[in-house]
Amino acid sequence: MSGNTFEKLKWPPSLYYNFATDVIDLWASEEKNKVAMLWTDGYKEIKLTFKDISQQSQQFANALAKLGCKKDDIVLLIMGREIQWWIVLTACLRMGAVCSPGTTQLSKEDIAYRVKAAGATCIVTDDENAQKVDQVAEECPTLKIKIKIGSKKKKWQHYDSIIAQEDPLFQKRKTKYSDRALCYFTSGTTGYPKMTIHNHGYGYAHQITGKYWLDLRPEDLHWNISDNGWAKAAYSSYFGPWNQGAALFISNNPVFTPEETIKTLKRYPISTMCGAPTVYRMLIQQDLTDFSSRHLRHCVGAGEPLNPEVIESWKESTGLTIRDGYGQTETVLICGNLPHGEIRLGSMGKPMPDFEMAIIGGDGEKLGFNEEGDIAIKNPSTGAPGLFVDYYKDRDRYARCFVKEWYITGDRGMVDEDGFFWFVSRADDVILSAGYRIGPFEVESALLKHPAVIESAVVSSPDETRGAVVKAFVILGDEYTPNEEMKKILQEHVKTITAPYKYPRKIEFVKSLPKTVSGKIRRIELREREGG
Repeated sequence: MSGNTFEKLKWPPSLYYNFATDVIDLWASEEKNKVAMLWTDGYKEIKLTFKDISQQSQQFANALAKLGCKKDDIVLLIMGREIQWWIVLTACLRMGAVCSPGTTQLSKEDIAYRVKAAGATCIVTDDENAQKVDQVAEECPTLKIKIKIGSKKKKWQHYDSIIAQEDPLFQKRKTKYSDRALCYFTSGTTGYPKMTIHNHGYGYAHQITGKYWLDLRPEDLHWNISDNGWAKAAYSSYFGPWNQGAALFISNNPVFTPEETIKTLKRYPISTMCGAPTVYRMLIQQDLTDFSSRHLRHCVGAGEPLNPEVIESWKESTGLTIRDGYGQTETVLICGNLPHGEIRLGSMGKPMPDFEMAIIGGDGEKLGFNEEGDIAIKNPSTGAPGLFVDYYKDRDRYARCFVKEWYITGDRGMVDEDGFFWFVSRADDVILSAGYRIGPFEVESALLKHPAVIESAVVSSPDETRGAVVKAFVILGDEYTPNEEMKKILQEHVKTITAPYKYPRKIEFVKSLPKTVSGKIRRIELREREGG
């Protein structure tokens, strides 16, 4: 299962495939004491082997089955970097339930929307988010099973109690690689987040991510600085590393600080690291004169374009080059700067061996070198490895992602004469900020729930640290005063309505908004005004 030869992945995989049984259990049986995870909260450290992950996930799968969770049921998993997150996800895959991870920053309204949109029957979460669930439980009739970690709570199943009663042997259930496995909510330009469905073949296809781009080996300790609620965790905190038998380093510090990150890299034998460009932008602001990479042999970045200046500064301080990579919630890693190959600073790199990638025009025809167009990957009759299989309950939206034989990513770019791809911008109004995808509609909807707001338009605004931030152009009612105090009031209001990372860091009060003849807001005009 190890090795880094650059050969194409066998696709499609065997008819029956399950990551829990075909990967986790295999590593557990091959090397019974092979470490799968080194977890710390800054005070205590816990090591788990693949055998631990295998057995505990089998216990939890038994507990879920007893509580009435069935194959294809959707299970919301809203948890930070607690060990149970990995156990629950593995258990869901094992039994054929569809896991839907979400960030702990979700508001109670966000949670209610997800339960109702997905028809979720089960939720597994922590103390803080259990309180949010209780506030909206009456709105969520499909939610039959509620499980929480931490302290016991009335009307909730207690994680430790139910898992302790179960046998560490789960009767194996076969899942086809084409069966549904994951449901990720991802922001779009209109409406609330759409539900991206991946099948079990997605975990198999992340061998591309783990072997080629992350360049992982069984002896590695890999640190992905990311929230577990995003697909980036699937890439770099779960499927990618564990396909390769690498151990995960998990720091359960809810607040990222560059100072603590540098201390962690010095203290632990972390050999590979993945972070959003924002992480590296903050790290290079630190005093790195006495920083020794020691065990660190390479770094990668993903989530948004990486500035060449950041790559150069990091290399000057550490001797390491950050290798940028490109993928989406809807895909595995499809393009990247590969190890031992040429790196063009600021480039997305070259397509992985498994993908034919192109820049195409609106008619689906390939464009020439250095011409701007839609970034696309070919979707053959067998399907592209790891490509999503549906937007749940929105088949029309899914169909619109394809032109002829191409999947259109929604990003604009160019390709040069040497085959390197270059990101230009989003084709739509989705805002990429510090690795987060933020849909303007969600922020505008939250703003409109405040009585002072008549209308608003939300766009991306350039930011040195985060790459971009959310900016809101707001029209106030006549009885309200447009001042700094009102900005703070609206910012706090948005934080209470939706996940806090979506709040507008910039607000500009205006008398009118640019619109089309049909009355639609011209966000592009506002973006251009911002220089975005």
